[in-house]
Amino acid sequence: MASDTWLKDYEACASVGQELMVLINDRNKNGRTSSTYTKLSAQIRVKLKTFSNEVNKLKQNLIRASSSYHITQREVERRQMLIDNLITKEKQINEAFKNEGSTSRNTLMGTDTFGSNDPWGVRDEPEDFQGRSNTEVRSQQQQIIQQQDRGLESLSHVITRQKQMALDIGDEVDSQNVLIDDIGEHMDRTGERLIKETRHVKIVDRKSNTCGYWVAIVLLFIAIIVIVAVPYHNK
Repeated sequence: MASDTWLKDYEACASVGQELMVLINDRNKNGRTSSTYTKLSAQIRVKLKTFSNEVNKLKQNLIRASSSYHITQREVERRQMLIDNLITKEKQINEAFKNEGSTSRNTLMGTDTFGSNDPWGVRDEPEDFQGRSNTEVRSQQQQIIQQQDRGLESLSHVITRQKQMALDIGDEVDSQNVLIDDIGEHMDRTGERLIKETRHVKIVDRKSNTCGYWVAIVLLFIAIIVIVAVPYHNK
């Protein structure tokens, strides 16, 4: 089913994100001038591009599914939240990658504390992020929430437009059905009138033929009387 395909795609995308976190952690254990660090950085760039493409694909598929009403509104909202989380993770992973080895748990997760079972978390927090204030973390969280709100608002506008289009199409179909019913009634009445007129024509045709016969008989009868009444003279 289409819904199962979307969820499988989401799980695959989330798995790529987790692999990126592992690669970044492995890279940061090596020196920046080492060949291992360079090799892992190249792999991370490729996976980052794949991750970004998969997130965009999920967004497009969700828009198509919501506009065709294949899923409920509640499911649309739930999946949009999943996509927003992936977008947040993508930004945090990009930030961690550009920080050249500084993969802070706060940076990657967008919160201050997490359980050890969090699939996106890392166990060691680099020293570069230990001096970060709560105000800076809170400001970043607010920006992320605002971006998610804008995404939800955009999706809401799309769904509203699709709903209005569906209502307009339904009204147009109803009006066309009324017109078709009227045309059908007129055609039925016209067909009945044609049948009646055809019968009248046949009757008139039969009467006209009979009348012609009587005229011919009368003319012949008159001719006979004239012949009989007029005396015949021999020369």
